Amino acid sequence: MTNGPAAPASRRLAGLAHDADGTPVPLAQERASSRRGIEDPFVGWTASIAITLVSLFLRLWKLGSPHSFEFDETYYAKDAWSLWHFGYAHNYIDNDGGVANKHILAGQTTHLWEKSASMVVHPEVGKWMIGTGERLFGFDPLGWRIVPAFVGSLLILVMIRFVRRLTGSTLLGCVAGVIVSCDGLEFVLSRLALLDIFVAFWLLCAVHCLVIDRDWYRARMAGLVPGQLGERSWGPVRALLFRPWLLASGVCWGLSCGSKWEAVYPLAAFGVLVVAWCAGARRSFGVGLAAPKALIVDGIPAFFHLVLVALVVYVATWTGWLMHSSQYVEYLSNTQYTHYVSGGSDCGKNITYDNSKHWPTADQPVKHGLPGLAQGLESLWYYHRDVYVFHTHFLTGCTHTYASQPRGWLLLNRPVGVDAQTGIQPGQDGCAAPKNSDCLRQVLLLGTPAVWWAGVLALLYALLMWIGARDWRFGIAVVGAASSWLPWFMYDDRPIFSFYSIITLPFVVLAITLALGKIFGSTRAPTARRTFGVVVGGSYVVLVLLNFAWFWPIYTDALLTHAQWLERIWFARWI
Repeated sequence: MTNGPAAPASRRLAGLAHDADGTPVPLAQERASSRRGIEDPFVGWTASIAITLVSLFLRLWKLGSPHSFEFDETYYAKDAWSLWHFGYAHNYIDNDGGVANKHILAGQTTHLWEKSASMVVHPEVGKWMIGTGERLFGFDPLGWRIVPAFVGSLLILVMIRFVRRLTGSTLLGCVAGVIVSCDGLEFVLSRLALLDIFVAFWLLCAVHCLVIDRDWYRARMAGLVPGQLGERSWGPVRALLFRPWLLASGVCWGLSCGSKWEAVYPLAAFGVLVVAWCAGARRSFGVGLAAPKALIVDGIPAFFHLVLVALVVYVATWTGWLMHSSQYVEYLSNTQYTHYVSGGSDCGKNITYDNSKHWPTADQPVKHGLPGLAQGLESLWYYHRDVYVFHTHFLTGCTHTYASQPRGWLLLNRPVGVDAQTGIQPGQDGCAAPKNSDCLRQVLLLGTPAVWWAGVLALLYALLMWIGARDWRFGIAVVGAASSWLPWFMYDDRPIFSFYSIITLPFVVLAITLALGKIFGSTRAPTARRTFGVVVGGSYVVLVLLNFAWFWPIYTDALLTHAQWLERIWFARWI
């Protein structure tokens, strides 16, 4: 198809464009054949990398401070070390009492573990990644935090490219990257050895691959369809059975679920959305009954590419566990675990769960080859069942100081304090507080209010645009936010924490950025509307930067007087 003068109006047909010679071509084919206009790739990559490097610098700044185990680092950092040295997680000496922690922080890395396996309750991808930093930089706070810092920075790079692909605008992609970079929740999680930053990173990569697949699918169909299809046609089938970007997405979904199970819900939601996109593409090419046809010819391949591939990747991430499954059989088939979950709980539950009768006995001979793999997979199934029971039954009714209800997460109802040093007296450690006062240091898992509060409004706008204007890009923000946030309401009777919403953040920022794009306007001409949009949008980005800078001290363990600290704790529930 070549570019040329428009065909005469008398020769135009409904739903058709025309070549220079007047040959009718389906509009769907014309649109699918040409990607959304994306600006100079050199400028795009230069800006993307520059923002990423600045973000990485901020995340590496004094990364080893405080020199302590912060929040659940006490579990994941030690599990990561065990995985790289033994292939499975060990119990450490007097783990709850902190004896092992003191020795580790003093530089001791040997004779700290028991022979028994540890009952870990989260998958292992994030811990393997944390352990990579420990292998390279040592078993200390810098070692177990450096990989999260790099992954958190890479998340920003992926976010820029993701939004740039959706909008065709380098400016909007960079705006999205700056907003994510300046969100306190993403920033602090990038400086902690927790698992949630890995879930968010792989989940965003998975969704980005889905968007690339959407473009690939439509361009491929445009190249296969010679003209407008008939109502009875199914459209191309065999040529669209293998979809490389859908396969890549499945791998990323497996790694995301392999960091924490919470990624399962967005996987299901976006799987449905992919089939809906395929149905829309087939309908645009004239296929009748496109939805049921797409469910068959696109839904089944999508299930294989996404769900089955994700499952295979997920199981593969348990390779270390499978190679040492006999250690877990020996530990979990005895009465210690039964006593721990049924008699050792202080949550006021009257639940008895004797897992010993479900596990294979410890004296069963260890098999090798394919029988050994089957034996290991059977044990892994039992293990997952026990972990599921732990999460859904034995934590019910428990309490935690920083636990919160998911209905308030997007409004920052209850941040999580991961470290605090209080009572620092005037003159001590540089404290400049007046007499009868003191100083303190704190690390608080708190999102930047200018991001999250604006994000709530942006999500409502996205819902209207998706339904009213039928703009599929806003649908990504809505589906992503809903599938990563709403499922937590099913578990609000157990301790859950606001920082779990990190997997919602990319979709919140996407909604904000798309709304800013509407404010900027589509024209580049220096009109009054364009000027107004740039001023409003630019002012918002500056507000985010200033808001992030204001909270910087409580994100980075900086020394504050008590009065300075109170200026940043805007609500009583933030204490």
